[in-house]
Amino acid sequence: MAPDPSRIAVLLSGRGSNFEAIADAVSSGAIPRSEIVAVLSDVEDAIGLRKARRRGLNAHAVDRRRFSRRADHERAVLDVLGAARPDLICLAGYMRVLSPEFVAAYPGKILNIHPSLLPKFPGLHPQRQALEAGAIESGCTVHIVDERVDAGPIVVQRRVPILPGDTEESLSERILEEEHRAYPEAIRKVLGL
Repeated sequence: MAPDPSRIAVLLSGRGSNFEAIADAVSSGAIPRSEIVAVLSDVEDAIGLRKARRRGLNAHAVDRRRFSRRADHERAVLDVLGAARPDLICLAGYMRVLSPEFVAAYPGKILNIHPSLLPKFPGLHPQRQALEAGAIESGCTVHIVDERVDAGPIVVQRRVPILPGDTEESLSERILEEEHRAYPEAIRKVLGL
């Protein structure tokens, strides 16, 4: 008897390009024996949610603006995740820092992707940080989420050279291409596929 597929939940806030890379890898078998059981967004009209719905996936808006306290918002997200029973949660452009209590609910089972070679340039605007620092390369990192910001154990990194004349936008575009390869690779590693 074949084992049950690994259950993946994706949290996003925007356009969902990394979500699409994950969903494409699941549907093509590049992430074998897996299924996306929930897509959540903290932004009600996120483009990524529309993309998830077009794929027939279980998509939820848990709009942060409807909650006066962060803890109440996180509890609502955790309720949706509890019903979906994910083996792995993938933050794919989810623009909220998770509380230690949220992370403790899924220890070692939350992945994030960040557009820099961590530990360099954590936080916001890492491409701009790299350019301002005069770095010769940047890239992306998929890491396990812990209670610190952009600091958990690294699963996969991909390097991108910084070219003469690069802008924050041009560098971001080249890094994003690598993100779309790195995230499925990291998911396979973490799930042992």
